[in-house]
This record gives sequence, C-alpha cells and structure tokens, in this order.
Amino acid sequence: MRIFALLALAAGLIGSSNPAAAQGSAAAPSSATASSPAVVELFTSQGCSSCPAADALLGRLAGRDDVIALSMSVDYWDYLGWKDTLASPKFTERQHAYKASLAVPMVYTPMMVVNGLAHLNGSREDKVLSAIEKTSQALMSKRVPIRMMADKGKLTIEADAAPQAAQAKDSTLWLAVIAKSVDVPITRGENRGHTITYHNVVRELIPVGVWNGSAMTVQLEQHTFMRPGTERCAVLLQQGKAGPIIGAALLKQL
Repeated sequence: MRIFALLALAAGLIGSSNPAAAQGSAAAPSSATASSPAVVELFTSQGCSSCPAADALLGRLAGRDDVIALSMSVDYWDYLGWKDTLASPKFTERQHAYKASLAVPMVYTPMMVVNGLAHLNGSREDKVLSAIEKTSQALMSKRVPIRMMADKGKLTIEADAAPQAAQAKDSTLWLAVIAKSVDVPITRGENRGHTITYHNVVRELIPVGVWNGSAMTVQLEQHTFMRPGTERCAVLLQQGKAGPIIGAALLKQL
C-alpha cells in the first residue's frame, strides 16, 4: 500500500450538444455501443512492488466485454529510484479526487476504483469481482447508453437522455485515449529486473462535454487528441468531480 498527494487535472475540448445521431457515409465506420459496462480504474506505479499482480488482473478484466478496464499510472513513487514511464500528474490528481469522494484515508497503489463507487486493493480478484457486481447493481436504474463512432478522421460520441427512473445530475463526459498494451522493462527500483505488461494504458484523459440529462452529441477531430502509440479510446459519463460513472463505452480500434 502506498501514500502521497499531488495536484493537476485534465483540460480539453467541449463538443456541441445535439440529440440527433451522426451518420457516417461510404466506408463503414468503427463503432461501439454500451449501456451498462462496469468501469474499473487501476491506479498503479512501475515503482511499486505490490502492483504487478493488480496489473495482471487488470489485463484479465480488459478481456471481458462487460468491463472497461483502465490503467492509470501515478507519479508519486518516482523518488524511489525509477521514474514511471507512463505516469501523469493528471492521474495522481484523479486519484486524490476519489480520495475525497470515497472518504479514503490515504491514496495508495495498487488502488482500483469500480464504477466510481468503491475502492479496494487491486490485487484482490475475489473482492474486485464482488465490487463489480455490487456497484453495477446499485447503478442499474441510472445507466445512460453511450455510443461512439469513428469515421473519416472524426470521433462522434452520443449520450442518451437520462432514464425516467433517475434524477439527472450534471455529469462530465471524459475521453480516455488508450494504448492497448505497453511492455516496460524496469531496471531500477522495487521492480528492477522485471518487464511488466500494462493493459489499456490511459495516455490522456480529457473532459469533452457536460451532460445535463438531455441527449447530446459531441464530435471531435481525431488528430486533436490521438498521440503516438495509442489506438483506442473510451468515454466515461461521470457525476460530479469523481462520482458514480453512469455511462461508458470503449472503442477498441480507431
């Protein structure tokens, strides 16, 4: 278990809001539709000897169709002798936002956050699977279907209106830009001598819109957010700064 504090948050692109669906033409666009996938975020570090088991578990979760598993490397263990090559202060800040919203006494690695509602040690597979089931059930009546389509260099994100059973709250639409897998040989620090594979590595996390309960559409130019080594993206619809995730979708190939 690890402890620390840092500050920084993602800045991004705000798209236009429109209930009409955007349609591609000519070549068939790649697309993803999801109404109720669980979202698992792993806050990990290459300098943490407790993390490889959680990194491997996240890889197994990433293979499930009903789970969007995301790896976010934090930077507060860099002083131990190895600078994490995938870390960003943005992810450290996101973890601290969860610390506040979930009343976590201290941040740590490997920390998994499930559906924005629960945190736990990311190496405990039985506990993680139980948290996925329980939090997914708790959010069932609030789920908002999300769709993503990529065509001709554009990414279109559609979020449905709030279900009648749920009370709509302003929510942030987050775009996660992802590398499917990254192998990292580690030569110093607690994991020296090991090559660790990181799965669904988030390289950018950008707020791209605010949802107020009405159907909305956001369209982005792919060149404005993609970066070398990334080939997929996910979108999360999250209440508050770090609250429940009420909608999500993953586009496996752009």
